[in-house]
Amino acid sequence: MEVSSKLPDVGTTIFTVMSQLATDTGAINLSQGFPSFDPPAALTDRIAWHLRHGGNQYAPMSGIVQLREAIAEKTARLQGRAVHSDDEVTVCTGATEGLFSAIQALVRPGDEVIVFDPAYDSYEPAVTLAGGITQHVPLTIADNDSDFCIDWQRFEDAINARTRLVILNFPHNPTGAILSAADLDRLADVVRDTPAYLLSDEVYEHIVFDGKRHLSLAAHDELWSRSIVICSFGKTFHATGWKIGYCLAPAKLTREFRKVHQFTTFAVSTPMQHGLADYLQSEPAFYETLSAFYQQKRDLFCSLLADTRLSFEPSRSTFFQIVNYATVSDERDVDLAIQWTREIGVASIPISVFCKRPFTGTRLRFCFAKDDATLTEAVGRLAGL
Repeated sequence: MEVSSKLPDVGTTIFTVMSQLATDTGAINLSQGFPSFDPPAALTDRIAWHLRHGGNQYAPMSGIVQLREAIAEKTARLQGRAVHSDDEVTVCTGATEGLFSAIQALVRPGDEVIVFDPAYDSYEPAVTLAGGITQHVPLTIADNDSDFCIDWQRFEDAINARTRLVILNFPHNPTGAILSAADLDRLADVVRDTPAYLLSDEVYEHIVFDGKRHLSLAAHDELWSRSIVICSFGKTFHATGWKIGYCLAPAKLTREFRKVHQFTTFAVSTPMQHGLADYLQSEPAFYETLSAFYQQKRDLFCSLLADTRLSFEPSRSTFFQIVNYATVSDERDVDLAIQWTREIGVASIPISVFCKRPFTGTRLRFCFAKDDATLTEAVGRLAGL
């Protein structure tokens, strides 16, 4: 019996492909975005304690009270938004589930959804499964090649009465772009008289460099009323395999979100929720150390890259660095990423796979969330190009 695919154009993700290629060839894997170091020992100790002391049955669908309260306290402290832990905070099975559930809750057949390219690859398949139509608006590149930003005129031209949802991802994967207060005000101007909701993927919220800070859509009074914000504990605590995140949204949107969430995953791992709640209560300042930790990694990686033929501007956020290889090769980025994995033993991610129409054929993304020895060895191999 032949299967009619609901996602006929979707294959295995580039992250799986490149990580498997790195494994098969023994290459250093700077492609998929996962750290090479462990979560804080005090956090894993608390999770282990709850595993041994009865924290192994279903958690409430919305998340345990203590963790939702800790999230609300953090949001108030860092973004100035007082969210109600019962009605406006939901614990998710990772940010991907949160994004999927939000899209399924809001998007109806025929609705249009705007994404900004380069766009994370989970957005469009979720829109397609909801019956929506994805509209791609490319980010622009500054003249000095140092930053990506929203092309406000193209965005204004794209949004219309059929636009149900706008998906934003700042701090931005893969480019590291961030939004300013002026950007949030401009966004409010554009969507003010439209029916569009906003879905904000903010999983790298605590990894912003050079004295800048992340401004959440939750911090903006006008935008908050139509926003769903998705965040990740996995990225924050060097524990991507735990698959725990959370959703912030006004009560009316949280109700719709939970209608889908309860049937997508129902409840998230109970001992991990309890351990996270304990740790956030005992170490509330951990978030404030994360940017400095990853900035040291970025600075090391960039200082090493300075001795190669690759050009770059230091990333403004996330744990990814974009490099331009135009002076080394004119190969297509997908082909070159595969070639370098096989021939020099360093795996990366080509930028064109994030785009409906590629920005350029000469950029690759490298993950620097690795120990110093791994970064030094990887760049040593790149220096031989």
